[in-house]
Amino acid sequence: MKNFPSIGVQIPNIYLPANHVDLTKWAVIACDQYTSEPEYWEDVSKLVGSSPSTLHLILPEVYLGKPEESQKVITVNNHMQQYLDEGLLKQQERIVYVERTVDGKVRRGLMMALDLEKYDFSRGSQSLIRATEGTILDRLPPRMRIRKGAPLELPHILVLIDDPDDIVIGVVESQKEKLPVAYDFDLMKGSGHLHGRLVNTGELENTIISGLLHLAEPSVFTSKYDLTADKGVLLFAVGDGNHSLATAKSIWEELKPVVGMDHPARYALVEIENIHDRGLEFEPIHRVLFNIQGDPVKRFREYAGSRIHFERFENAELLKERVRQGSVDNHMIGMITPAAQYLVSVSKPSANLPVGSLQPILDSWLKAGTASHIDYVHGDEIVFNLGSQSGNAGFYLPSMKKSDLFRTVILDSALPRKTFSMGEAHEKRFYMEARKIVP
Repeated sequence: MKNFPSIGVQIPNIYLPANHVDLTKWAVIACDQYTSEPEYWEDVSKLVGSSPSTLHLILPEVYLGKPEESQKVITVNNHMQQYLDEGLLKQQERIVYVERTVDGKVRRGLMMALDLEKYDFSRGSQSLIRATEGTILDRLPPRMRIRKGAPLELPHILVLIDDPDDIVIGVVESQKEKLPVAYDFDLMKGSGHLHGRLVNTGELENTIISGLLHLAEPSVFTSKYDLTADKGVLLFAVGDGNHSLATAKSIWEELKPVVGMDHPARYALVEIENIHDRGLEFEPIHRVLFNIQGDPVKRFREYAGSRIHFERFENAELLKERVRQGSVDNHMIGMITPAAQYLVSVSKPSANLPVGSLQPILDSWLKAGTASHIDYVHGDEIVFNLGSQSGNAGFYLPSMKKSDLFRTVILDSALPRKTFSMGEAHEKRFYMEARKIVP
């Protein structure tokens, strides 16, 4: 396999299903979706039946912590070995160019393997590959139990590059008609279409690598973000699947003293996407606090300190517009309570994003025990509806600009949890490709 250590990239040995496999049943959505909707996974199980499918090679997280979890993990690993033994998976040492079409949008990506030695998910990391949100360590052990005995990995990890000139993925798109088709089919349950092509020329492969090397040049990096030279280069930012990649890293750290550095588990298969891709959209994730003791505005002031100002609004649409007009010097947050709606201004914020100003306040609030719990919600309507109910308060946040992601991770380290979403549940990555993580 071809390795490019300076940028933490490997041209992977990818396993794809054999020609006779029904791909509409093979590909299923990421295991961390629909975790509160077991009926979704029950429906997928009925659709798939006993046909070869990635459903038999993953453990949907809806089953984590359930009595059947241990047996399901054993069954998953047995199915992986069975598929390998029966020749249901065919090997290709290629980069795969991927197009995912959903709701009229097309996202483009490249399937490649990343070196876990170049990845550090700890806060303040200066590594080449970094998490975009804080890693909750308690979430790793059950995911590690699944991966430890597995001969294969099937990724739903999306990793972003900041490539405004589209010199990495764009060059593949421009030549895609010359590349052999790896797969081309409609995904189940109205989740769009998946199209893949094999990058089968050394010239195009070299162009991809050259583009990544350019983005990783320290001078290019510091100039792009107006940084001092002491900042480590950030080439790859984990956009989706932070805890999955952290799981792979944790297992590798356990393994390497035993197996040495030349082992397939050192790498993780991911889909690399350009943050500037026209089909990639960031959506805000709002907050709601429940069972608040006392007046929510007074409580907010209590935990927020002196840098805030409240302005009452009667019109929800005008409030939302003002929130969206905030600046780096004056963060704007909408606060919805049963009594009224407010524009909360945070002057001279220490964080780069409004969510970075808000989340510590809410964390302090919860820690003090004057609210029972928090929920993270999508959509304007739901945050306004829940926030206006007795005992609650909703917090409306602006969309994060895609262009802010890398700068924020560089300057503020990992983002506050649940800062943004890369699409709705049905837009998330489907399992298609696999890779061996044992010799």
